Amino acid sequence: MRFKYILTNLLIIILIVLSGCKNPFRYTDAREVPVDAKERVRKNIEEGRGITILGGDKKGGVFDFASSNELWRASVEVLDFVSFTNASYSGGILITDWFSGNVTDEKSSLRELKITVRFLSNEIRADAIKIIIHEKDCTDKTKLNCNINKIQSSIGNDVKLAILKKAALLKKESEKKNKK
Repeated sequence: MRFKYILTNLLIIILIVLSGCKNPFRYTDAREVPVDAKERVRKNIEEGRGITILGGDKKGGVFDFASSNELWRASVEVLDFVSFTNASYSGGILITDWFSGNVTDEKSSLRELKITVRFLSNEIRADAIKIIIHEKDCTDKTKLNCNINKIQSSIGNDVKLAILKKAALLKKESEKKNKK
């Protein structure tokens, strides 16, 4: 009886451990695998695969933290006038809260916007970020009866341009500091 209990627990532990393993026999394209062994090792280390025993490179991995990514920092600075509902660097997305700006008339106060920034690349290029604008148009002050629509607006282009300009300035400052 005790043997069955130990064997059952051992099998459960083995299954749990093995469920986290990736399939080592996946098919790869020969054009994606470097021929040179040193290049393969470098590529595997960059991708976070493999281990090094006795010696090897003592440097840590390469991480793209938000503080060193100019596009991320520029987006946060450009959109700092409104709070964020979601700011996930690892997910590559920034979502602002609903905002209406400084409006005085009643009709304009029933319209609110939400800006979503999706990061498609770390490079400072026009196609590296995607700006999505949602509009919430309510019929009364209680804001219970509202329509939410994704809109195409010049605001999206203005925000994108401001982010790219700010990111370019941050990159230039960063390079200037690194030269010193």
